Amino acid sequence: MSKNSLMKNLGIWGQRIENGLLVLLLTAMILLASTQIFLRNFLDSGFTIGDELLRIMVLWLAILGALAASRDQRHIAIDALTRHFSPRVTMAVALFVCVFVAAVCGFIFRASFLLVKDAYTYKDTVLGGQPAWIYQAILPIGFGLMSWRYLMHAARRLQILLGKADSDDSV
Repeated sequence: MSKNSLMKNLGIWGQRIENGLLVLLLTAMILLASTQIFLRNFLDSGFTIGDELLRIMVLWLAILGALAASRDQRHIAIDALTRHFSPRVTMAVALFVCVFVAAVCGFIFRASFLLVKDAYTYKDTVLGGQPAWIYQAILPIGFGLMSWRYLMHAARRLQILLGKADSDDSV
């Protein structure tokens, strides 16, 4: 198996895992929220950790959604000026944006890593006594992966600008 096909297969499996996690998490959130509403309105009860668990799930869903957007390059973009540029200038601007986003995600990775480290050090808890750092770990993992992805997008754009790759390939 060649290196390119191995990387492609890993990418496909990674995409399937991300999509599966998104679907699973969103389904679980809908079921939990619906159950909470039913229990509160009709039985005057509910899960004691339900609201806190939903907040944690929203955090995970947001990070996983951002990862999917970074993978597919479907993030929010303002391209009012770039549509008037030549393709080469547009590619250079996209390269700059990718490097900038990778740097910002890198800074957030570092800050979230310190947050998780502090939660571990001070033994913060959630959900009735569970270690908080386990649930917060999605932050540095997610932002680290996003930073890596944007560096890879930047490298691809740089190859195109230098003429070492076709712009027809996925960018």
